[in-house]
Amino acid sequence: MVNDKKIVTEAKKVLKIEADAIKGLLPYVNTDFVKAVHLLITCKGRVIVTGMGKAGLIARKISATLASTGTPALFMHPAEGVHGDLGTVMRNDVVIIVSNSGETEEVLDIMPAIKRIGAKLIAMTGGMNSTLAKNSDITINVGVKEEACPLGLAPTASTTAELAMGDALAVALLIKRGFREEDYAKLHPGGSLGRMLAKVEDIMRKGYEVPAVSESMLMSRVIVEMTVKKMGCTAVLNAKGKLTGIITDQDLRMHLKNEKSFLKKKAKDVMTKNPKTINKDALVGEAVRLTEEKSISTLLVVGKPDELLGIIHLHDLLKLK
Repeated sequence: MVNDKKIVTEAKKVLKIEADAIKGLLPYVNTDFVKAVHLLITCKGRVIVTGMGKAGLIARKISATLASTGTPALFMHPAEGVHGDLGTVMRNDVVIIVSNSGETEEVLDIMPAIKRIGAKLIAMTGGMNSTLAKNSDITINVGVKEEACPLGLAPTASTTAELAMGDALAVALLIKRGFREEDYAKLHPGGSLGRMLAKVEDIMRKGYEVPAVSESMLMSRVIVEMTVKKMGCTAVLNAKGKLTGIITDQDLRMHLKNEKSFLKKKAKDVMTKNPKTINKDALVGEAVRLTEEKSISTLLVVGKPDELLGIIHLHDLLKLK
């Protein structure tokens, strides 16, 4: 029976082999890799990724990563390809074939049709002298020295290498394309990540919900505005409607304690100038960062400088996490 110590030893051995496999890819990020990036960035159609078995699962992940980072991509099962799915491949497409050996039967079966269609072909393989490599427009080497499987049968280090190279390709394309957080947000509207990448103007409170008073308003009325709007603060605007300050619950407590005539003061005498603001086009994640960094519960939202458009409360942000 295998004891616990043996289990730990073998598991660490697997991780080391797979880590070494990824490090071994560094020399293969070369001119062929750069050519692949240029081919993909100029592709006028879609990127179609295919592979069989375990390599097929990696191909699915690569296509998903490409699609989520701005490169139109989809997965095609090679076995289904020879039975009609090759109809999805068009002349302007680029096909990426993932195969460790480069001799996978189902993959080789679809290659002649891909060439007849006129689509360009990128191979990701460890078999640099294989049929796949010899018949591809560009070949990216993902070869590994050994599999982590002690029997040398189950694809382990090889699929890890394929996945890592696919990620490297996707990130290189992302950078080359100038893909931004805002673009990522458009493709990921769901989940907490998508919500953090939404724009501030999409979640801000606006219109009547925004507490705002004039600089000349007496504090007796300012307190009413703050009480009604229930935001723990109010924006202060000058005669031209420009944002000039903010009054918070903390300001009220400090002045009420020290000044008997507080209620007869004007808003401009109590407000804090240069309040913390955030632009309407900023990402929600930036608003979260600011509230945490500045230890504040509200942020005033502006468009142009000093143009009050809305307000975000910490409670609004917590709902998105």
